[in-house]
Amino acid sequence: MEFSDKVVFVTAAAGAGIGQAVARTFASEGAKVVISDQHASRTESVAADIAKDTGADVTGVPLDVRDESRIDEVMNGVVEQHGRLDIVVNNSGINMLAPLHEMSTETWQTVMDVTLTGPFLVTRRALNIMRAQGTGGAIVNMSSIAGWMRTAEGEAHYASAKAGIMGFTRAAAMEAAPHKIRVNAVAPGLAWNPFLGKIYGDDYVDEMARQTPLGRVGQPQDIANAVAFLAGEKASFITGEVLCVSGGYHLHT
Repeated sequence: MEFSDKVVFVTAAAGAGIGQAVARTFASEGAKVVISDQHASRTESVAADIAKDTGADVTGVPLDVRDESRIDEVMNGVVEQHGRLDIVVNNSGINMLAPLHEMSTETWQTVMDVTLTGPFLVTRRALNIMRAQGTGGAIVNMSSIAGWMRTAEGEAHYASAKAGIMGFTRAAAMEAAPHKIRVNAVAPGLAWNPFLGKIYGDDYVDEMARQTPLGRVGQPQDIANAVAFLAGEKASFITGEVLCVSGGYHLHT
């Protein structure tokens, strides 16, 4: 039970993908977990399911990471409820496929706000809380191999935001290190969930698996394992890193 004395906050965790897998992993290792997502009823339901399955203390709170005042309210509430905050996982992200020459400013801004600015706002609040505690902490941001390599058509905004997460992670790590707060990122390849086929089409997912050296696309648990590693004591001397979890797909670069 590696995280039995830890309080963990995970954003965008009420879906069927990486965020929920991350929350379940921490809960199964004994952490007190607070999950957030934009959909209030689904967030509450997922939190209840994780709590039932793991026996852990899991709470769900509605949060749109574009809402600065709500972020502060929610994260302050985590401290009021549990007395501390040890680990934050910035999992928020959105992709709205649009060819660059047709992409509206509104679409660009929405992807940037959710995928890059949201993690900045959450991290800023987390750093203030953790610095005041004086006991260190860990922040793990969700980037993507899209920040390094070619992407599907229509993902210029998403690739830019995920590359931004990498640079932001390194800068935040430098500023946080004197306070014993580590900041790292995970860069997944394609991680399967039931909605991927709807977004990209099943043929795209199958082709990604064929092009991946390990012969499959990732699963949310693959990514959750990397997040837990970076948040845990085994990574206590690691900060400012971006850990690629792509089954070798990134080797195409």
